[in-house]
Amino acid sequence: MLYFFILLFLFIIELAYFKFADHFNIIDKPNQRSSHTSITLRGGGIIVYFGILFYFLIEGLHYPWFFFGLTLISIISFADDIKPQSSKIRLIIHFISLALMFYQWNLFELPWYYTIIALIFCTGVLNAYNFMDGINGITGGYSFVVASALCYINLYQVSFVDANFIYFLLIALLVFNFFNFRKKAKCFAGDVGAVSIAFIIVYLLGLLIIKTNDFGYIILLALYGVDAILTIIHRLILKENIFEPHRKHLYQILANELKLPHLLVSTIYMIFQVVVIIGLLYTPYKLIYSVAVILIMIIVYILFMRKYFHLHRV
Repeated sequence: MLYFFILLFLFIIELAYFKFADHFNIIDKPNQRSSHTSITLRGGGIIVYFGILFYFLIEGLHYPWFFFGLTLISIISFADDIKPQSSKIRLIIHFISLALMFYQWNLFELPWYYTIIALIFCTGVLNAYNFMDGINGITGGYSFVVASALCYINLYQVSFVDANFIYFLLIALLVFNFFNFRKKAKCFAGDVGAVSIAFIIVYLLGLLIIKTNDFGYIILLALYGVDAILTIIHRLILKENIFEPHRKHLYQILANELKLPHLLVSTIYMIFQVVVIIGLLYTPYKLIYSVAVILIMIIVYILFMRKYFHLHRV
C-alpha cells in the first residue's frame, strides 16, 4: 500500500507541476537543432527529486549528505530550466553537490586519486545525461532499465543500498515515463530531470563499485557514455564548439536523418542496454567484459557514423 500511495502522490504532484509550468511559461520551444517540433512543458523530470524526497522523509532521513547534494543540484538545474544561469554558479553548485556525495560515500577516507577519478567520472555522467536528453522516452526509459538492474543486483547479488531507495526511484521514473514515453510527450525532463536522475544513478553506482571494488559495473551506463564521449570527440575533430547545441549524437541521427520514431530509438537503446546488463550479471569477469563491450560499441559507433553521418550535412 505504501508504494501505491507514493505512486498516487507523485502523479498528483506531476499534474500540479504541469499547471505550475504552464502558468509560468516553463516550456521548451523547438529550434533548428531540436529533435521535436512542438512546444512542450519543460522540467517534468522534477518528479524524480520528489520521489527521493519522499524516501528521505519516510525512511528516517537516510543518506543526508547525498540528499543535500541532490537538493542543491536540483535547485540550480530547475532555475536553469526557468532562466539560463551563470555557468560559473552552476559549476560551483555541481562541485559542492558532488563533494557532498563523495562524503556520503566516505570517499575521502580512500587514497586521494579515488576522488579525482570519481570527480571526472561523475561530471562526465551528469553532462552525458544532459547531452542525451533529446528525444521522447530516452532519458526515462534508459534510466528505468539501469535502475531496474541496480535493483536486481541489490536484491540478489550484492546488497549495497536500502532497497526502498531504488523502489521509490523506480516509481518516480514510472510516473515520468507515463507522461514522456509517448509519441507526443506531455513534458520533457528538463535540466532538473536529467541532472537529478544522473546524480541519483551515479550515487547508486558509486555505492556498488565501492562495495565490490569492481569497476566493471560502469557498463551499466555504457551506451550513454559511449554515445556522449564519442560525439564530443567527433565534434572536436570537426573543430566545433562542444558547448553549443547540436544534432550529432547517434540517437539524433537515427531520429532525425533516418526518420525512425522517437520511441523506437529509445526502445532500441533500452533493449541494447538490457542485453549488455544480462551479460554483466552472469559473468565473473566484469571488468574484462565491460572493456570488451565498450570496444565493440566504439567500433559500431564509428561504422555507423561513417555510413550515415553524411545525411546530417544534406
